[in-house]
Amino acid sequence: MYRIAPADPAQPQAIAMQAALSATLAAITGDSGQASFDAGDVRGEGAVFLLACDGSGQPHGCGALRPLQPGVAELKRMYAAPGSQGLGAQLLAALEQQAAGFGYRALWLSTRRINTRAVQFYLRHGYREIPPYGHYVGRSASICLGKELAC
Repeated sequence: MYRIAPADPAQPQAIAMQAALSATLAAITGDSGQASFDAGDVRGEGAVFLLACDGSGQPHGCGALRPLQPGVAELKRMYAAPGSQGLGAQLLAALEQQAAGFGYRALWLSTRRINTRAVQFYLRHGYREIPPYGHYVGRSASICLGKELAC
């Protein structure tokens, strides 16, 4: 079991998890995804950065959400290290719970279509393709997904 708790995205363990995600994304998609993440976006009101650690305090994953528009938050920097069975689902559930606690009605995200593992993960967890938003409009390599949250 993992302990999932809010953390500052600039702390060393959080940086290590983001670096692992960036390397993984670069290998899969050719882009680390770092350009679309601003740590300041996940520090304010209605935002959170979560870090998942094992019983010995070693980090195994992370994820964040930030306000996007009224009633909607955006998922950012979701990552579960290889071999951390079930952590992705635990992190996603924790982020959804945080979002509902902040009063969001929906969560949106974008990933690259070529990242089929991530796309399938989100589809299995109730996310559906939505029209592109923000800077993803007109980017055919991206897929935007969304989920309505239970109130």
